Amino acid sequence: MRTFLIVVASVLLAGLPGIAAAQGGSAAGADVAARVTEARRTNAALMRQYSWTSRMEIFAQGQVKDIRLDAVNYGPGGQLQRTVMNDQGAPLPRGFLRRRIAEDERKRMEEYLVGLRDMLDQYTLSTTGKVQEFLGHAKATGPDAAGLFELTGDNVLYQGDTLSLWVDPLTRHVRRIQVSATFQGDPVNLSATFKTLPSGLNHVAYAELTVPAKQITVQVQNFDYNRNN
Repeated sequence: MRTFLIVVASVLLAGLPGIAAAQGGSAAGADVAARVTEARRTNAALMRQYSWTSRMEIFAQGQVKDIRLDAVNYGPGGQLQRTVMNDQGAPLPRGFLRRRIAEDERKRMEEYLVGLRDMLDQYTLSTTGKVQEFLGHAKATGPDAAGLFELTGDNVLYQGDTLSLWVDPLTRHVRRIQVSATFQGDPVNLSATFKTLPSGLNHVAYAELTVPAKQITVQVQNFDYNRNN
């Protein structure tokens, strides 16, 4: 049985060149960056050919405060573009003064939530250069029970953050991630699962961000991926 497990592990390691070396240390940058990063670059180019729908649901103190649908695509300059399709925010209170205070609070909250969403994009989109750099020196372990390799590192995008990323050794696509970071002084936990389309496009299917100090949870679902004509 032990021999069998060793053989299986060897085969899986061969499917993701560099992981075995990464566990040894110095060769991590050469192989992991060259293999997994290349897959991410290919995926980033493919993603620019697609448009999709993103649904963001916001919870505060356990209650739904907003549901927003965006049409998402990449512009000619390679920037991510979002067009609001529907926004079901909580109604503002009556009365001029109360309404003005509520509007100011909503504006601050919207800016905060946009920042959280941008953080999600930075950790999950294939175009993020710092995440690609992280792959070159990440600590690699695996395979786990699902046959995935875990790559873990600190100080990836922000000082003090921790990113764990699980990779399929056959496709070299990301299957899921977990992040612990700080945003505007608040600890944030982020998790995301990925889906791969028949075309080979690897994308975030579901993500959740939690800010315990503010009792805020943001859930994001991406779907209806269509290739642009």
